Amino acid sequence: MAQNRLRTIQSLINGRLQESQRRVVEEYPLRMRVNGRDLATLVCSPQKLNFLLAGFFRLQGFIESLDDILSMGICDDYGLAEVRLRGDIPTDLRPILTSGCGTGISFNLPVSLLTENKQHYRSYSSAGLLRLTRDLRGLAEKYRDHGGIHSAAIGDEDGLLLYAEDIGRHNTLDRLAGEAMFRQIDLRGKMLVTSGRVSTEMVAKAARLGIGLIASRTSPTDRAIELSEQAGITLIGYLRGRNLEIYSHHEQFTFVDSEERIPGVSGVILAGGESRRMGSDKSLLPIQGARFIDHVYARLSGLFDEVIIVTNSPELYRELPCRKVPDLYYAQGALAGVHSGLVHARTDKIFVAACDMPFIKGEVVRAICAQADQGDLVIPYSQTGHEPLHALYSKSCLPAMERVLDAGQQRIMRFFNQVRLTEIPAEELTSLDPLGESFQNINTPEDYFRLRSARSSHIDSGECQQQR
Repeated sequence: MAQNRLRTIQSLINGRLQESQRRVVEEYPLRMRVNGRDLATLVCSPQKLNFLLAGFFRLQGFIESLDDILSMGICDDYGLAEVRLRGDIPTDLRPILTSGCGTGISFNLPVSLLTENKQHYRSYSSAGLLRLTRDLRGLAEKYRDHGGIHSAAIGDEDGLLLYAEDIGRHNTLDRLAGEAMFRQIDLRGKMLVTSGRVSTEMVAKAARLGIGLIASRTSPTDRAIELSEQAGITLIGYLRGRNLEIYSHHEQFTFVDSEERIPGVSGVILAGGESRRMGSDKSLLPIQGARFIDHVYARLSGLFDEVIIVTNSPELYRELPCRKVPDLYYAQGALAGVHSGLVHARTDKIFVAACDMPFIKGEVVRAICAQADQGDLVIPYSQTGHEPLHALYSKSCLPAMERVLDAGQQRIMRFFNQVRLTEIPAEELTSLDPLGESFQNINTPEDYFRLRSARSSHIDSGECQQQR
């Protein structure tokens, strides 16, 4: 998050002067010395400068990967970045100071890039864009607090992947590009949502990253529209609430009346567990450009008004805009996690998902929740047996759960015979999820690599079929 300072100011309110405190944005000049020569000075916000620099070099075409950065040292006291790059920096660079907050800098971004990197046809939906916008709004608290800070996010139909904020709108995109490089996230075909105006250099940078859709709360410039047309980018302006205006490649954008969220149910993600067999926290493992828990949150946030993460380490998920609650029965397994989710939920029922099940299907979740009035616990039965970490629980289960937990028992199925149980046979869900991806999870490194390999093969196969 961007840094800000508390200042004492004089406010004129109703004709009277009074002293008050206000947080103001910190403006930080960062001088770049690259390969022994002064290159430029970025005016930016002072956090995560490694992402900003890497993204700046990437979007100026100075580097292709992190391997091209031989060394990078940043002196906060003097505002100096000393960088060694593998390649030579051209001697005839002519910096262009671009329009907008933070005075963005561009070095001869070639127009030819727009045709070289022209996107293949892609499809985007209003539901996916509005979901990404909602996620960005939830994170941009500081922008609402004191103004002067621009925010931007990159994501896909499932939700947000990357988020950045800075005093300069151009800097936010550089930060996103740099973080994507560090996290090895492929941005081709993704959506970019920004709080600032979209100008030509923003489109050129997005084209270099392969982004297929740009959306802003404000207007694009005329040249930005022209360049978006050339680059095959869908450009959207005045995105406010459910209203928007499309300026280029409207054929790639589909208006979808997204299904209503499931009423009376909260989504609960279990992020606890010791992951003994895995050897590391399963929720943080990467797959398809994001962590496991990011995929689970993106899906549940589109289905439920309230999403809760049950965790004893909330700092790991601070960027996810939802409540994080601890176990009330500490270290007593998944049953304690379900119990905590039920106690803290504002609704009478919760749908529980484990953090290591990243391929949840909305249709399957809806089918399970549709039988909410059939029992205290509605649970699917897959080929491997009951799926208690992909099930619907009512608060009426709490007394039975607490009796089991008080007895020191941790097995989640121990209380099943004390409540009204409704089972959903596997064959009822097969038509909604033929591959059974909803219930895929991991417990060992071997499981993880098998899952990654299977998903890669599935995606490659799908792309080949589309090309045919």
